[in-house]
Amino acid sequence: MISTVTCFALAGLEGVPVTVETDVNKGVPAFEMVGLPDAAVKESKERVRSALKNSGFQFPVVKVTVNFAPADLKKEGASFDLAVAVGLLKASEQLVGANLNGIVFLGELSLDGSLRHVRGLLPILISAKARGYTTFVVPAENAGEARFLDGVTVYPMKTLMDVVKFLVGAERPEPVRPVRYVPGARGESSSDLKFVKGQPMARRAVEIAVAGGHNLLLVGPPGTGKTMIARCIPTIMPDLSFEEALEITKIHSVAGILGEEGIVTERPFRTPHHTATTVSMCGGGNRVVHPGEISLAHGGVLFLDELPEYKRSTLEALRQPLEDGKITISRSGGSCTYPARFMLCASMNPCPCGNYGSEKLTCTCTPAEIRNYRRKVSGPLLDRIDLQVEVDAIAYDDLTGEAPEESSKDVRERVNGARAIQRNRFEGESLHTNAEMGERELREFCTLSKECDRILRDAFERMQLSARARARIIKVARTIADLDQSEEIMPRHMFEAVSYRLPEFR
Repeated sequence: MISTVTCFALAGLEGVPVTVETDVNKGVPAFEMVGLPDAAVKESKERVRSALKNSGFQFPVVKVTVNFAPADLKKEGASFDLAVAVGLLKASEQLVGANLNGIVFLGELSLDGSLRHVRGLLPILISAKARGYTTFVVPAENAGEARFLDGVTVYPMKTLMDVVKFLVGAERPEPVRPVRYVPGARGESSSDLKFVKGQPMARRAVEIAVAGGHNLLLVGPPGTGKTMIARCIPTIMPDLSFEEALEITKIHSVAGILGEEGIVTERPFRTPHHTATTVSMCGGGNRVVHPGEISLAHGGVLFLDELPEYKRSTLEALRQPLEDGKITISRSGGSCTYPARFMLCASMNPCPCGNYGSEKLTCTCTPAEIRNYRRKVSGPLLDRIDLQVEVDAIAYDDLTGEAPEESSKDVRERVNGARAIQRNRFEGESLHTNAEMGERELREFCTLSKECDRILRDAFERMQLSARARARIIKVARTIADLDQSEEIMPRHMFEAVSYRLPEFR
């Protein structure tokens, strides 16, 4: 007898329907799997065998053939276990009267028949819904991912026996009830700008960077608060909208790092170690492509501490995603595109000892050492960083002073005001922030007065800037004007934007 069960495979962030065909026939006992299953899928035969026996069912001692169609699509992971088990029960006539049509089965089986969590459920549900599937049987541990989707009926199950009882009508389990998305609460945090003493220019640069979605580089001696300031960035970023949260959750679900709540409610803050490889940063794998750090930071912040310490090849791989907001990775098993629109925040010392240019500390490096150190970060990458700020050492009295600093909540209110202006400006466009503007948007929304054009021309010639740097200065000036609630870019806005391009890092 032949049975047919529907499952789904992942290809990047898209779910692809897979038909699990099971044939049970007389012959020499065997269990064969065809249709490009990987090692994890092939091993499911042993998990299914034990799960069936330990759940009180008979494992047929006949020739069993399981086909995963389409046969030319690589099948990866353990999420096919449940579909294989259900198909085998149906083909061996142990599921009498069960109607499997229109139901998608997803789940990994334990040897005792319980269902385990699977990766990538949310993108599968979204893709399956778009293809007309509305009924799903999933592990109970994945129920959180289905709570925020309308138009689907998801039954969370704990064991294989629960699934069988549902299919034969012995029990009618309660489906997952949709809930309303609520952004993460902003409670008291040690990463608050009110704890950052001094550094007014760095604080201002962070506010501008977040308001316009710009990239930021902090340059200064060790211990001046660069890392502390960077960790405060998420506290002044706007709340995640439901659409943004859903897109970020899909990436985290595929990566297998999604929490029990089932959805990401706070903007990501990723800070990979400087020993990170190019593959871990961009994503990849031998055959199946997994998201990397830049995709996991989508919608949030990618913080690279001690920028020159990263491998040159790893840093150069960031250049295209910084421009395009996405990354396409090709492997022998296929190619896929992941979103990668993040805010890059980096920090570095001005020289090997860290004291070059400091007003309070003495540098012990030679000019050649300083030059070689800075060459570790290429000009094209620095050209893509909109704001470059020097952070100097802080006096002891400034650190111990009682004068209160402005809190993240106060700064976030101004950021939200600037973001609201940008939402109105780009209504009907695919853009969200000033940093995403192209040449057409620059001409339409960033008209410069003669005085502003003169300021920019002088900076362009004196600092030997590139065309890309010119465009980014205009975008930063537009953001400063938005923070100032100004419809036009004024000369003071242009002067401030130019001041954030360090001549020695041009």
